Amino acid sequence: MKKTIFIALLAITAISLDSCKKYPDGPSISFRSRAERVANTWKVESCTRNGSDVTSSFNNINYTETYTKDGNYSYNTSVGGGSGKWAFENSDKQIKRNGVSGQSSEDLTILKLKECQFWFSYVDGGDTYVFHMLPK
Repeated sequence: MKKTIFIALLAITAISLDSCKKYPDGPSISFRSRAERVANTWKVESCTRNGSDVTSSFNNINYTETYTKDGNYSYNTSVGGGSGKWAFENSDKQIKRNGVSGQSSEDLTILKLKECQFWFSYVDGGDTYVFHMLPK
């Protein structure tokens, strides 16, 4: 009897945690704030444009993105870089980057946000990019 009750409570807890997920790919629960998880210097693990792999285009120029907890953003490459501001929007499901030198404003849709993984997508013109980023 106690074993059945324990299994039922465990199943209810698992279902409850899964429904708390903010992003499609997780995490279900985190003890760090979203801003703390974003704040890092990130390098490209993989990138697709309209489903085609374009990772090498970013790795060839040593592309990185840096976010700080106070809302500053920068990107760097072996051929230059830029900076601007970032902020959460749409109930923290998106990040708006604006004022970035050399780039227009962008709305990133967060797919996964962990301390060691940051996945997002955005649309530029008619192209959809999906980035999987790792800490540098």
